Amino acid sequence: MSTVIAALAAPVIAPAAAFAQASTATGAVGGAAVGAVVGGPVGAVVGGVVGASVGAAAEPPQEVRTYVMKERRPSVRVEQEVVVGRQLPPTVTLYSIPQNSEYEYTVVNDRRVIVEPKTRKVVYIVE
Repeated sequence: MSTVIAALAAPVIAPAAAFAQASTATGAVGGAAVGAVVGGPVGAVVGGVVGASVGAAAEPPQEVRTYVMKERRPSVRVEQEVVVGRQLPPTVTLYSIPQNSEYEYTVVNDRRVIVEPKTRKVVYIVE
């Protein structure tokens, strides 16, 4: 039985990861849908779990986004498009997020973004 579950889980992992990029909820729903098509009820469970875990790792915590959305800061104009995974220039000032040491935020080109301070890479675009 475990061989059957393993065989069903393999083709579910990649599609579930793709669904999970938007959010944990989207990952869980998308993974379950793909898993159900590939492997029936067992595939749905495996796909949902994989999609939720990948989605959770891909997005900053909810409290970080909620706090950042309430803050209004003047926007900094830079000559680049704001893209997740791309570094911001050292001239852009980052602001700390209270009660969270993993992320900082700033407003660049009229877009509020969450940044990983050590690498200065954008990890999430709020709006």
